[in-house]
Amino acid sequence: MKQQHLKLWIAAAALLSIVGCKSDKPSSGPAAGGANGKKQIAGIMFQDDQFFKLVETGMKSEAAKQGVGLATANSGNSLDKEISLLDTYTSRKVDAIVIAPVSAKGSITALKKAHEAGIKIVTYDSAIEADFPVASIKTDPSSLGALTGAEARQYIQDKMHGKANIAVVTYMALAPEPASKRTSGFTDEVKKLPGVKIVAQQDAWLAPEAANVVDSILTAHPDVDLIWAANEGGTVGAVTAVRNSGKAGKVVVFGTDISDQIAGFLLANDNILQAVTGQKPLEIGAQALDAALKAVKGEAVEKQTSLPGILYTRTKPYEVKKVQEFLRGVSK
Repeated sequence: MKQQHLKLWIAAAALLSIVGCKSDKPSSGPAAGGANGKKQIAGIMFQDDQFFKLVETGMKSEAAKQGVGLATANSGNSLDKEISLLDTYTSRKVDAIVIAPVSAKGSITALKKAHEAGIKIVTYDSAIEADFPVASIKTDPSSLGALTGAEARQYIQDKMHGKANIAVVTYMALAPEPASKRTSGFTDEVKKLPGVKIVAQQDAWLAPEAANVVDSILTAHPDVDLIWAANEGGTVGAVTAVRNSGKAGKVVVFGTDISDQIAGFLLANDNILQAVTGQKPLEIGAQALDAALKAVKGEAVEKQTSLPGILYTRTKPYEVKKVQEFLRGVSK
């Protein structure tokens, strides 16, 4: 991990000892825009997992740095709950709302109501099909696949004599646009080797489902020797299936996203999971908060910000251990 990223993890870990991260309903405040002389911003998460806890931590760190009032809540992937939260914050007359919207279309109405009330809207992680948000902050989905693809290509060259039969586990049915970009980012890299073949591709984004799908793939295609998964659930399921099938040492896995469990897979002696590309949730949260504050102040804001991913590999266990320690701290 680059030094600046490591410092950001450590700083956030210190912040976690002061502020909590769990928030499934509006926190106390902001009561109204400009209360106590501070700009007031509301941050809405999408679900209660490590990624969004880290996004929230990034928001809180930036809010503390800039002297901004921040209220946080979690929509729980429920459009009805999101609408209720947006109505609450709109009535409180906050200065800005920073949100990971539940639906590209379904979230528009309530967000437009807030926008028309003079509230600045910033989206992160996902976006809506409307132009009124002042900024959108998210990870470049192509880089999430391409970074791992480049690492897999090098592994195939060094360890597999330049040849591999690859199975791809993605989530096209759930989110076609980001899934396709992640997938093509990976496959475009590995296909630079003439000895690479994509022999199977199926959807499975939840770990139990992915374990079953990968098990079926390994049965139908016994020549598969490398699996890539496009998200956390797919990665966990792929590793689990390889373990359960007794094919450790014969099949390796590359994947996407970082979590305590995935970090553990990278550190495990079974040598199944080789590398994953994770996002930068702390930076996403901090940049989203900063963009909202700039918009409130009337300053220029970048309309679209796309962040690259971070590669984690078992060849650099120190970096993986540091991330795992931090993630365990978030979960407490």
